Amino acid sequence: MFDVNKVREDFPILKRKINGKPLIYFDNAATTQKPRQVVAAVARFYLYYNANVHRGFHTLSQEASKAYEEAHEVLAKFINAYSWEEVVDVANTTDGLNLVAWGWGLHNLRPGDEVVVSVMEHHSNMLPWRAVAERVGARVKYVSVTEEGLLNYEELERVVSEKTKVVAFPMASNVVGTINDSRRIARLAHSVGAIAVGDGAQYVPHIPTDVRELELDFIAFSGHKMLGPTGIGVLWGRKDILESMKPFRVGGDTIKDVTLDSVVWHDLPWRHVAGTPNIAGMIGLAEAVRYLTRLGMKDVREHDVALVRETFKGFEELGDDIVVLGPKNPQVRTGLVAFNVRDLHHHTVGKALDLLGIAVRTGGHCAHPLHYRLGFNGSVRASYYVYNTLEEVRSFIEALKLIISLRERLAKEPVEEVCTGT
Repeated sequence: MFDVNKVREDFPILKRKINGKPLIYFDNAATTQKPRQVVAAVARFYLYYNANVHRGFHTLSQEASKAYEEAHEVLAKFINAYSWEEVVDVANTTDGLNLVAWGWGLHNLRPGDEVVVSVMEHHSNMLPWRAVAERVGARVKYVSVTEEGLLNYEELERVVSEKTKVVAFPMASNVVGTINDSRRIARLAHSVGAIAVGDGAQYVPHIPTDVRELELDFIAFSGHKMLGPTGIGVLWGRKDILESMKPFRVGGDTIKDVTLDSVVWHDLPWRHVAGTPNIAGMIGLAEAVRYLTRLGMKDVREHDVALVRETFKGFEELGDDIVVLGPKNPQVRTGLVAFNVRDLHHHTVGKALDLLGIAVRTGGHCAHPLHYRLGFNGSVRASYYVYNTLEEVRSFIEALKLIISLRERLAKEPVEEVCTGT
């Protein structure tokens, strides 16, 4: 295992105090902090070789293009893609999933076709398919989850049929943390000739990812959830499918040639990246991937498991005052825990934790149907990453003990509704 205290030295923000308390940052499922190395890589680009890519023969443009293209190679290696040509840079997971829905779905779905998604979806892997289905006359069908927050595979097998053209699902839930069996789902989709689309936002940053073993057709993930900059993400897709897709967004750098009568599209991945890309973002994301590679993704995964196990151990001390959403086995979930404190609104708990220096997420987490299925309007979510410690988890448990002891008083405080967010 890596030395967590040494890792923390790379994140100056962790030395901050919030409301006079040392910052404990447990909102990593929303966005992670950035190490000095990533910030420095982005700064070097802007300070020393800032230029547009693929548009000039001058030195700065050549240097920028080289770094930008190398970033694709770094990302391809990280997920064991067959080629860097399969790595399409997008703004984030949502953008990547929309690219698949509109770029592939709009041209391949027909009236009467079916798209299968789950009740577990983040809105970003549900709403694009609903929009496209409505446009073309296809139908979206939903697979439920169990009381424990596990995907109902028996129902999935019943729902998937010869009418199914797409099976889209979260590789790991951003609420209950459940890690889904991607290969099983992919094989089921392929058995009826459908494509399998994985929302990897909560999976790729936490679990060693091998796209060849997973057998999916598309995976989208965000850089900012894995130590990288905001505004950059990756859509990985099978090369043959990416080549067959008509570009969803067109314009600069998507073409080789244009006449008044025709267009010759660019090679992969550039035909799917219109206009000036987020060059600095890709360079920063590549540096984040190098950082995670040095730590070792297997160790990143084990670190998550240890923190979740410590959380559940602490929750046992709190008894029935804590209601956990999702499975309680750390081995089948990622490094996050969503819960509620009995008789307290989730926003009230989140604000009380903030007063104690602990940053968590509260609300529906852009997964409202899942919350409703489990009987909640929202939850408190503590999510961990490589710089979090067991000591922080213990401080978190002590903070919850204090909040529970003040529950009667806190319950009388007005609840300020805030954005329910990711």
